[in-house]
Amino acid sequence: MRFALVWSEAVSGLRRNMSMVISVILVTFISLTFVGAAILMQMQIGQMKGYWYDRAQVAVYMCTATDSSKTCTGADATADQINAVKAELSSPALSKFIKKSTFENHDQVYAEFKKQFKNNPVADYVTPDLLNQTFWINLHDPNQSAVIVESVSSLPGVQSVTDQRQYLDQIFSMLNVASFTAIAIAVVMLVAAALLIATTIRLSAFSRRRELAIMRLVGASNRFIQTPFVLEGVFAAVIGSVLAGVATWGIVKFFVQGYLQQSLPVTNFVGTSNALVVAPILVVAGIVVAAIASNIAISRYLRV
Repeated sequence: MRFALVWSEAVSGLRRNMSMVISVILVTFISLTFVGAAILMQMQIGQMKGYWYDRAQVAVYMCTATDSSKTCTGADATADQINAVKAELSSPALSKFIKKSTFENHDQVYAEFKKQFKNNPVADYVTPDLLNQTFWINLHDPNQSAVIVESVSSLPGVQSVTDQRQYLDQIFSMLNVASFTAIAIAVVMLVAAALLIATTIRLSAFSRRRELAIMRLVGASNRFIQTPFVLEGVFAAVIGSVLAGVATWGIVKFFVQGYLQQSLPVTNFVGTSNALVVAPILVVAGIVVAAIASNIAISRYLRV
């Protein structure tokens, strides 16, 4: 099978169906851009989990004068109660789980509160005595936070014990929903791209049905007949997938690194190196979808 002849047939088909080819390129581009965004979002979630879960703290909130929980008596936690919590955290049973433990009194908590809510009117109405004195605990293994919660939550003067990972789980759940939504949209768009590729190939084959019949009668192989049509679909899909790879890289370069990284410097975002990993995946996905759709579309014309 001479490649030059096969390629000339493919180019001829592309010229005849230029408008459909452009449609295939655009649909492939949009669908694979969604695929790339979904992959990058999963990479981002993985990075954020690894970073924030290791830094998630257990917070032990002491009673204030306005608390009425079971372990609070409507009075501020006393020095003895605070010391009792410190002793419990320093005990051999718990100290082996704790990497670091710090205590913030009312004034320290209030200073941090004012810093975080400096542009919020609520900061003008909050006084130090309304804020809980707090123990902040970093664990060697964040998965063992239940040990701290069970040991400290029932002590007198302790209002509550909170594992910050529960808040992170909610955030990551929302991000996963967004990622799965992008994947669902991408799947729908890929199906649309496959159908459009199949339609394009069928139109191209229909316009040359007499030529195909003659080729079959003179003994042309199925492979020789199929290849030009498969190349048509693959060519359009490759252009669309390359554009999707470029778009994915641009999103990371100019939006994620250029905007989000500047706005949220404490967060480790995905970089252009991740986008360069995703781009070949998009190209391969485009080729596979196009090749399968083209082969299915042309199969009916391989019979005389």
